[in-house]
Amino acid sequence: MPEDALANIQRFFEREIKDISVVVMPDFFLDRVVSLRRDKIQFSEKLEDIIERKGGSIDGVEQTEMRGGNAVNTSSALAALGVKVTPIVCTDPLGMQLIRFYLEPLGVSLSHVKVFKKLSVTTALEFESKDGKANVMLRNVGALADFGSGSLDDNDFKSIEDADYVCIFNWAGTRRHGTELAKTVFHYAKKRGKGKTYYDTADPTPNKQKIPELVKNVLQGKSVDILSVNENEAICYASHLSRRAENLKGLEIEELSKESARTLATHLSARIDLHTTSFSATFTRKNETLVPALKVPVLRATGAGDAWDAGNILGDAYGLSDDSRLALANAVAAYYISNSNGVHPTRKQLMKFCEKMERKTS
Repeated sequence: MPEDALANIQRFFEREIKDISVVVMPDFFLDRVVSLRRDKIQFSEKLEDIIERKGGSIDGVEQTEMRGGNAVNTSSALAALGVKVTPIVCTDPLGMQLIRFYLEPLGVSLSHVKVFKKLSVTTALEFESKDGKANVMLRNVGALADFGSGSLDDNDFKSIEDADYVCIFNWAGTRRHGTELAKTVFHYAKKRGKGKTYYDTADPTPNKQKIPELVKNVLQGKSVDILSVNENEAICYASHLSRRAENLKGLEIEELSKESARTLATHLSARIDLHTTSFSATFTRKNETLVPALKVPVLRATGAGDAWDAGNILGDAYGLSDDSRLALANAVAAYYISNSNGVHPTRKQLMKFCEKMERKTS
């Protein structure tokens, strides 16, 4: 990342704090992160050996239980940065206690959390790969599968109406009503609210048979202001919008993701914000901006995109230039993935982190 980008972030944190209100929905997961410290071949060979001898253990595998779910992770990152967050998420009674543990110390109001009967749980297997850490999510979406606009009450819609940003995540997890939820909430926000709409669907492939419906009824509509995607999501949606994507399959994934994001910007009204392991970028029909990622030790992969989203939303709320906004989002993600405790940074912590990174690059 250029030195002036880091300097811009430091100057940004010297500015007066604005009151920003963000609504996020709909998921909370109890995450178990399993750090395998192996690549897929090594792990497959180990599994095969154990299965052949009718079972056994693999010792020395680091495992961590932590807050999960795109909405709650993004809430945590935003709240740490001083943003007022209203999570409208669903969980069960145990999950409610966990959400209190994770978010109440950050001053997050939990009055809109929906308590149902089933907890959403993810076991994330983190593998080593040639491009760094890669995670495989083993999910039980629980009550999230049935979450839709019918789960919202008048108080929820009032919060949506008053928010500066209305953010929806994890489309595939809301298996039955995900498209309807996004369409209803974003339409309401644009018609009755004052804020911007922000959509990060996360990996859509677990509900791939409904992707064409999502593309047609939400992405191609006019109610999404910002669409946040990673490499695979950009490629997936571009392939549903243009046959040109079929001719690009020979490209390396990062080049393919950039071309796919350009395709999305051409076909959709939303601004396309692409985050990858090595860079982030913004694409519109007229302009594009790319900012390299910070080079830090990668201690975790799970939750990096959520931290990035929080920085991206904050930078957008303050009206930062595209390169400064992307640099801020990259810094929030870099802090999180390199922090030994997996915590999100406060403004002060992030400023010190950027000062340290600037010294390294000077």
